[in-house]
Amino acid sequence: MSARARLVYERWTDPVAGDILKDGDVDLIKLDLAAPDEKSWAALESAHGYQVATRTDVAGYAHGAQWLAGPALVQRCEKLLAVCSAGAGYDVIDVDACTRAGIAVCNNSGPGAEAVAEHALGFMLDLAKKITAADRTLRAGPLRDRLVLRGTQLMGKTLGVIGLGAIGGRLVELCAPFGMEILVFDPYLDQVNAQAHGARAVTLTEVLERSDFVQVTCPLTSETEGLIGRAQFAAMKPTAFFITTARGLVHDEAALLDALASGGIAGAGLDVFHEEPPRHDNPLLQLDNVVATPHTAGITIEAAHDIAVATATQWRTIFDGGMPPRLLNPDVWPRYSDRFEDTFGFRPSATTALEKGGRTR
Repeated sequence: MSARARLVYERWTDPVAGDILKDGDVDLIKLDLAAPDEKSWAALESAHGYQVATRTDVAGYAHGAQWLAGPALVQRCEKLLAVCSAGAGYDVIDVDACTRAGIAVCNNSGPGAEAVAEHALGFMLDLAKKITAADRTLRAGPLRDRLVLRGTQLMGKTLGVIGLGAIGGRLVELCAPFGMEILVFDPYLDQVNAQAHGARAVTLTEVLERSDFVQVTCPLTSETEGLIGRAQFAAMKPTAFFITTARGLVHDEAALLDALASGGIAGAGLDVFHEEPPRHDNPLLQLDNVVATPHTAGITIEAAHDIAVATATQWRTIFDGGMPPRLLNPDVWPRYSDRFEDTFGFRPSATTALEKGGRTR
């Protein structure tokens, strides 16, 4: 081939990714976000692949957003063939800008779904049973009346899921023993597929009005940004709980604060915020009916390992000339294939490298 593959990454979720990739014909270049900009740009401008830094990775650095895969980076890095996000979320990548430039965009949905779904279920149990509320009360001083900590049960309640992807689907499975009615809002899901998950596809309004637990598990896109605002919180039952493990910008934080403070909804479980990590004085964190975690739903030992393996395996598939298994912009394939062939001297195939038995380069 006419070039050796160069992959830039900020960090792996587990070192096993580097172990898998170092045995291949790929140059690995670590992006140091604290280094001078010129050094980072030099690395990226020579790269064929970019494992994109996450928003929380770059939050502490001035001008950190420049390392996200937006139009400016795409335009400047002319050799880029593919960009990938570490997990299921891909809001760190401008998919349209990449598609226009002939760049394949991938995520890693699936490997971390168990961790996030379990975390979401944990929020449900915590809020319903008032576990964190009880803990706070006990630590604050003598308990006068334990009946003020009376909770509720999941059995027979209604769960509303917004976005039935890998995470939402697994959450539905985990809730099966509780005999819950499952309502789903997902414009890309038909009734047949919803029923296959034991759920019923309905409108967003019906999910909000009928659910005891509203779980947001959709990605952040132009369609979902600001999806849950004042009108949506007002539609929820005052006994309902709002839970999100998606991205902060899917919901309106000020509207959520008002709904919680006014008793419009019973409580919230939040793993994501508009600003991450959230400031310690964020008013949502001052409310007793909020349980919060700092975007750690997908951070488990097992998920970190599985995501790293999936990440490295996908990059090997890309550079071996196969179609990545989690390609988000399939319309890019013809132009991507032309650019790949111009760079490496052979044309990629929609058949994965694994199916072909690998390619010697």
